Amino acid sequence: MSQNAIITGANRGIGKSMVSAFAEAGYDIWVCARSASDDFENELEELGNRTGATIVPIYFDLAKEDEIKDGVKKIFSEKRNIDVLINNAGVSYQGLMMTTPVSKMREVFEVNVFSQITLMQLISRKMIKQKGGCIINMCSVGGINTTPGSFAYSTSKNIYIYIYICKTVALELSKYNIRVNGIAPGLVDTDMGQLYADNVDIQRVFAERNIVRLCKPEEIAHAALYLASKEADYITGQVLTIDGGWSV
Repeated sequence: MSQNAIITGANRGIGKSMVSAFAEAGYDIWVCARSASDDFENELEELGNRTGATIVPIYFDLAKEDEIKDGVKKIFSEKRNIDVLINNAGVSYQGLMMTTPVSKMREVFEVNVFSQITLMQLISRKMIKQKGGCIINMCSVGGINTTPGSFAYSTSKNIYIYIYICKTVALELSKYNIRVNGIAPGLVDTDMGQLYADNVDIQRVFAERNIVRLCKPEEIAHAALYLASKEADYITGQVLTIDGGWSV
């Protein structure tokens, strides 16, 4: 019997690579995005035909709790187990602390933190009933080593917040055979990663790395695939950093 995964932010970047990796590994997937497009749905249909995976698009805005709940109801209506939840979606905002409106901070935190908590609350109830599951939350090394101009994003992705979330939720859910981990990517070759790279001295960033290149989104996807697998059954409450290593 195939396993079932939910992946948010699935229409581009890391999320899109995760959908491909999980479909190729035999998972059926609910792919979550904010809005529909013909190109996106055509790509999902082609991937499903190629891999044999059942891929169902679910649309909701992560900044709106009511829409998240409606989306989850659609998933629950299919009466299938949920083996994996990947909270991948995130938003970025460039601006110094002094020029970042508090309203913008709320918007960023709504998507990058609170939507993940909402989804964990809703999906873990289902996982508790089925006595097992795996949750993976995406954070960022931007929450460890930040740069001027990324105040809202880096604060929302603070690694210590995610370590605390992962360890706390992993402890709460461990008795139900539910594992909870995080992934903290470095600079990834995606639209969001390129936007960040355009606003920093990329050579200075590379000078601090042991591996001098951008991370490939499929490298993050395969790390998530490992954390979701039986081979990682003894791993929970951890945040895996994938940043090419720091040379300083």
